[in-house]
Formats: sequence, structure tokens, C-alpha cells
Amino acid sequence: MKNRIYSLGVAFMAVSSAMAQTQYDAARISGSELNGTARFVGMGGAMGALGADISVIGTNPAGIGLFRSHDVSVSFGFNKNMTESTLEGTVLKDDRTRASFDQAGIVYSSKIGNKTSLRYLNFAFNYHKVANFNRLFSSGGSLNGSSLTWQMWSMMVGTGAYTKQDSYNALLDAENPYTSSNYYGTPFLGSMGVRTGLVDDVTDDSGFYMMGWNGASGEYYSREEGGINAYDLNVSFNVQDRFYFGLTLGIYDINYNRYSSYYENILDDNGNDNGGFTLNNWYSADGTGVDLKFGAIIRPFEYSPFRIGLAVHTPVWYSVTDRYHASLSTDVLAMPQPYTENLSDYFSGGSYVWEYQMNTPWKVNVSMGTTVSDVLAIGAEYEYAAYGSVKFQDLDNYDLTSSNEAVDKYLKDTHTFRVGMEAKFSPAFSFRAGYNYVTSPIKDNSARYVPNLVTNYADQIIFDETRTDPEYHNLKARNTVTLGLGYRGSAFYCDVAYKYDFYKSDFYMFDDYRFSDDGNSIVGRNSAAKVNHNRHQLLFTLGVHF
Repeated sequence: MKNRIYSLGVAFMAVSSAMAQTQYDAARISGSELNGTARFVGMGGAMGALGADISVIGTNPAGIGLFRSHDVSVSFGFNKNMTESTLEGTVLKDDRTRASFDQAGIVYSSKIGNKTSLRYLNFAFNYHKVANFNRLFSSGGSLNGSSLTWQMWSMMVGTGAYTKQDSYNALLDAENPYTSSNYYGTPFLGSMGVRTGLVDDVTDDSGFYMMGWNGASGEYYSREEGGINAYDLNVSFNVQDRFYFGLTLGIYDINYNRYSSYYENILDDNGNDNGGFTLNNWYSADGTGVDLKFGAIIRPFEYSPFRIGLAVHTPVWYSVTDRYHASLSTDVLAMPQPYTENLSDYFSGGSYVWEYQMNTPWKVNVSMGTTVSDVLAIGAEYEYAAYGSVKFQDLDNYDLTSSNEAVDKYLKDTHTFRVGMEAKFSPAFSFRAGYNYVTSPIKDNSARYVPNLVTNYADQIIFDETRTDPEYHNLKARNTVTLGLGYRGSAFYCDVAYKYDFYKSDFYMFDDYRFSDDGNSIVGRNSAAKVNHNRHQLLFTLGVHF
């Protein structure tokens, strides 16, 4: 066992209700990717002021007002996600290639008149994939004595209930410590650690203690699937061919699934192999949401092609259902026999279910665009997302103060810059290029589980009691480079685009926080794996205008 013993004689208090959401859930649900038609992607999405592409329905709804004919389009392609993780000199790589259906939409353009103030009244519907979660990821390497068992330990310290031998034994012998009112507020992961012997006890003349173990090496694997889909309904107006206004109602659905597995090899006090444990997690999130987008495009000079765009996006108001369960298997040599604790044995339906509401950030989009002699189109955009406006609310009125405090503390507002161009080789053929830069919504010092030392029973100190998946990525800024080609006939058109996303993250398999020997401060944190993320997307669009 760990050669240092930490007393539980300090007073701690847990939150009064279970909490399941974190800032990482908020960032994942709130995030979006550059996707849509191949023309839109090929120009880096910088078309908010240029308009006349159905994908602007989701960035600046007024852009639909520039259509002067009906339009139908579908887009599909392939995505290849690649990751490379480096931890203490150990490099692991993964990649996954999947086909994707990315967009389908229609624009109905109604001409009102040539001399009326309202020239066109347009309606549109568009489906597009907002986020694609399909990814495989592996990480692992030397832990240098750090261990997930110490996170389990610190969670149990935080409850304050298991400071005595009889409380510890009661948890071991409990028929169901996860749903029984006698154990209300007990962290699931910490309880699993106690019941499998990974958080062990020692009793001597000075009192009762619990301890974790020394970790030798850890191995992590995850498989993510699903995405976020948007269904947009739009009405837009062309006023005097100079002022364009639009409104988009967005309907969203989330479908996210993740399986993860973590194995840790542990050592005894003498540095000898003492067996190990495997933590498997299954997590899914399903939900629906709705938002509104308002947009305007203005030509400040009557006979100039230069345009300025402005759009405001309300939050997406989501209702989400999380389902998760886990198993923890140990073959620690100090225990009488190998043992597996399955959370699915304790819940009807096999999963813990949590229903809640969440709103994504408010967004403001400012854009500019112009054309030059009908040969060159240039666009630029800036988008601001106010992550401080993200909030969680439980449907059963449980207190989610800790969830919202984690969002306030560890998320930051994002800034997105887009530029793009389209150059015509001939009236029928075009070349496109674009670039995006998106700042990270995650602060550098963000942590998923942070126990805080307290001196009175009124403080709340545990983030995330019921969740048993401790891993997380602290994402860095994202860069995107795009290229595209297009053909426009009298009725038929086709486009192709290539998109390359690249960004980095610091990945933690867990947080090894412990209290100092005097019990007055939190010390230590395990090393982060340095991860490179790369995504290649090939996108095709087929369409007709009439």
C-alpha cells in the first residue's frame, strides 16, 4: 500500500445532492464544427455577408434572402479522425474513418416584384450535422506512483461519513450503497473503490485510516459515437436589393455514446507488482433542443457589392437524458480473491438515469463580404460565444449549484475567426479556400473533480458524485484549413471540399489530488498526456437550382 497514511480526522462535508454534469459536458454539447455544403465548407464558412448558400441558414439567416431561384442540395462525405497521445515517453496512435451524411435542404424563392420595396420573400429548410463525435482514442504510460485509487480515496474523504471503522464496514456490507437512503450522497466511484478493496483501511493505536495504492502504469481506451443534428426552418426578406433580413428556428437532437476502459497496474510498498484493476464505463446522452437566430445584411453603398452582416443566436435550450453504468474489476494480490463491482446490478434497467436541462451560449456574428467583377468573392467573419451564459437545471429541482459553479470557474468565452474566398476559372468552374481559428472554451487549469478542504459543514465540496468516468481533455485552440472546387451549370451544380482540422489537448486519465500530511492543503496532480488531434473530411454536394 501507499507508504504514507492520511488521517481522516479533519472535518469534511459532501454536497446535499448528487451532481452529474460538468463543464466538459457543457463544452461538448455547446460546440459546433464547420460543416454544411461543400461550397460553404470550401470557403471556410465565411459567407455570412455573401449569402446565397443554404448553409448560411445557421450562421446568418438573412443570407437566404439573396436567393433568386429555388434550390435543392444534398451533401455527404467521409471523415477520418486521428489522435496521437504521448505520456511519459509512451506514444499511442488511433484513427477512425466513417462515412457521413452531412446536409440536405431546399430553398423556395418567391419574387414579389421589381419595383416594390419587398423584392423577394424566401423560405428554406435545411438539415446539417453540427458535430460529429466518432472517434477512437488511446493513452497510457508510466504513472510514477500516481493512482486513480487516490481520487477514489479523496472522494470518500469528502463525504465525511466514513471517518469511522463501523461506517467503512457498513459500506462494504451494504446490499445497495448507490440507491439506499442510508448512503445518500456517497460518491459512486469512491464507493466502488471501497467495495473492491482499492480504497483500503488500516486500524492502529492512533485511530482508523483509509489509503490508496501506488500506481505503476495506466492504459486508457475510449470509443465515441454519434453527433448533434440541426433542422433549420427559415424565412427571409429582400428589401430593395439592399437590405436583407432573416429568421431561423433551429431544432436539434443529440445522440452521444462513449465506452471507455482504464487499466492500472499497482505496486506494493516495496515496489513489487501487486496486481491491478480495470474500470469500464458506458455513457450516453440523448436530447432535443431549440433556438432562434436573427440576421441582417446591408449594402451600405447602393451600387457597391460590399455587404455587412450581423446575426444574433439565442442559446439552444436543451432537455437531455444521461444514462451511465460502470464496472470495476480487481485482482489485487492482497485481497482474498478477484472481485467485480457492477453498477448495472443496482439499477432497474441497468443504468443510472439523469434528466436535466441546459442552455448553450448566446452568440453574436459579425461579417463582411464583397465580390469583384463577378470573378472573385471574399468573406470574413467574427463570432463571439458567451460561455458564461451556460446553465444547468435539474428537472426534479435538485440543486445543481456545483455544476454551474464549475462552468463559471472553468469555461471561458470563445472567439471564432473565419476567412474565405472563391475565384472563378470560368463561368462554370470555381476554386475555393478558407481558414478558421477557434479559441478553446476550456481554461488551462480546468479539472473535472476538485475536492476542496473546508472548515465548516455549510460548504459544498464535491463536484460530480454519481459519475464514474474521471477522464477529461483540456482542449486548446482549433485551426481549420479548407479547399474546394465547384461546377455550376444552367440547372445542375456539384461541389467538392476538403477540410483539415488540427488542435491539441492535455488529457488526464484521472486527477490524483491528495491532502498534505497536516491535512490543511491539497497537493499533487498526475501528469497530463499531450495529445495531437487531426481530422480530415472530404465532402461532396449535389444540387439543382430552378
